[in-house]
Amino acid sequence: MKIVTFKSKQAEEIGVFHEEKVYPISQIATHLPTQMDAFLHLGEAGWQQLQHAFDIFSQDKESLSQGLNLQSLTLLSPVPRPASLRDAYAFRQHVETSRANRGLPMIPEFDEFPVFYFSNHRAVSGPGLIECMPDHFDKLDFELEIAVVINKAGRNIQAADADSYIGGYMIMNDLSARRLQMEEMKLNLGPAKGKDFATALGPWLVSKDELAPYLVETPAGHTGELYNLNMQCYVNDQLVSSGTLASMNWTFAEIIERISYGVDLYPGDVIGSGTVGTGCFLELNGTGKRQNPDYKEQWLQPGDRIRMEATGLGVLENEVRLAPQL
Repeated sequence: MKIVTFKSKQAEEIGVFHEEKVYPISQIATHLPTQMDAFLHLGEAGWQQLQHAFDIFSQDKESLSQGLNLQSLTLLSPVPRPASLRDAYAFRQHVETSRANRGLPMIPEFDEFPVFYFSNHRAVSGPGLIECMPDHFDKLDFELEIAVVINKAGRNIQAADADSYIGGYMIMNDLSARRLQMEEMKLNLGPAKGKDFATALGPWLVSKDELAPYLVETPAGHTGELYNLNMQCYVNDQLVSSGTLASMNWTFAEIIERISYGVDLYPGDVIGSGTVGTGCFLELNGTGKRQNPDYKEQWLQPGDRIRMEATGLGVLENEVRLAPQL
């Protein structure tokens, strides 16, 4: 099942996305919450109740014909107000290549534990326009990622149990202002201002059962579900990045175990995978310049369109523009 959060006539509601149409939850199951945060607090039972209600609803062909056209709605982030937003660093290819581009060896601690940072959970958006400040456009970058959302509270969660805490999957674009990020991280803090202005999520939240056909064997020595979801990023219709979620070196389950050690997780917490290998201009530019000193760097410019695709998760499209200046 795919769930969207949309705005129609200034009202925000969640709905089921099915065969290119959206069915508001208020039409399908009047006993269920119409807001994503409240829905996630129902846990797995909420998904089951919604699936059951939609199965009954969809038996009526007349009801199905009355779905809302996607083009007539404004899609928001599927989780428009995350309880928190963490981003991990789970792909060895990205880490190793980025360090090599800076003349650094691979850091051994990468294999010891999954690391993450906190981002701004109140600066998320869905598909569509994202306005950035002038300093953001000084080496503005995309980051191609997948995110999960928690739908069950827990603490000290073991990796063997952690997948049951995941409510669904979605595409994540962790927009990054690289000049700001590199400057502040010289002080051994951050990333902060380089990351806190915009994270795009969407276009919908996908239940784990829909991804079951893409399950692959988890590598020896690791625990948790792993999915072979092909991931691509296009900038102005040009393919710039390609990878797969199956190349994660730390699973989401292992990341959740690390995050929840001595800490409560709550429904609505969003966790990003980190950047897939080749999944940002910082990595691509560094590799290009290492191979050819005359390589011309590419960064996002005002008016650029970013399209991210992932198997089973849809297409997340955004355009970056310069915010109006006062």
